[in-house]
Amino acid sequence: MADKQRTDAVDVILQQWRRERPDLDVSPMGTIGRIKRCSALLQRELDQVFTAFGMTTWEFDVLATLRRSGAPYCLAPTALFQSLMITSGTMTRQLQQLEAAGLVSRMANPNDARSMLVQLTAAGLELIDRTVTAHVANEARILAPIKAAELLELDARLSELLGVLEPGLA
Repeated sequence: MADKQRTDAVDVILQQWRRERPDLDVSPMGTIGRIKRCSALLQRELDQVFTAFGMTTWEFDVLATLRRSGAPYCLAPTALFQSLMITSGTMTRQLQQLEAAGLVSRMANPNDARSMLVQLTAAGLELIDRTVTAHVANEARILAPIKAAELLELDARLSELLGVLEPGLA
């Protein structure tokens, strides 16, 4: 990656901590702080596209999870909330809202009479296909100023970090 040439907001915070607590090595704060700040700023950029399609991030995530599951775009709510890392109570409320909007339907699970399945409706499929196209273009726009080789390196380092944070998934 290119040498950092400019000061960012995290540098200011690190300078303050170094001044106030010279006994501490606050360098981990820099890495974690930048990741958190990038996450917040990226979310703001991503939300602009979702809003343009009348969606929130969670609605996009649910519809996209169903879409990428493949035809017939149908999953059990348990698979959805585990994939999205949210609670089942939150998922139930979200699914009710998406169903009311006509984007998903819930139906009995033919393999388990005690459970339901969630499926994209034709309107949900059309909406997520249009939205994900714009979403990917937006992500490409955000990353365009960074050289391809640097993006590959960044992706590899972030994958390593995820391996530390999600050891069971490796």
